[in-house]
Amino acid sequence: MFDIQVIKLASNTKNYGLTKLSTHKASSKNKLCGDKITVELNADKIKIKSMRYETESCVYCQASASILSNTISSLKINKLKNDFLQIEDFFLTKGKKLPKKYKIFKILMKKKNKDRYKCIMLPFYAVQKALNI
Repeated sequence: MFDIQVIKLASNTKNYGLTKLSTHKASSKNKLCGDKITVELNADKIKIKSMRYETESCVYCQASASILSNTISSLKINKLKNDFLQIEDFFLTKGKKLPKKYKIFKILMKKKNKDRYKCIMLPFYAVQKALNI
């Protein structure tokens, strides 16, 4: 059964839909369940300005993409890889801390959702792929 908070996050489609006016674009697919995501980023050499996405995915991937698209603007590209590693570590290792700017992901990264790990991380993988980091 889905958590109502997850459904609310997934239903925030403010950044849903591709514009074809991006500086970076990539798609990723979860081989385990078939989830697909395409992300478009507008970024300069230092910061991400905005993110848009489209998915064919479960509610967990949709919620993760929605949160990420709302929190990623103004983040420094050179710090993203380390941030994403910390997020993975938080999800997979008990006792690790989540970076403050990603605190809202705690709603998704609960012990009961551990089997949805790849679904939740798919938007992060697509961003990394788009930025070649």
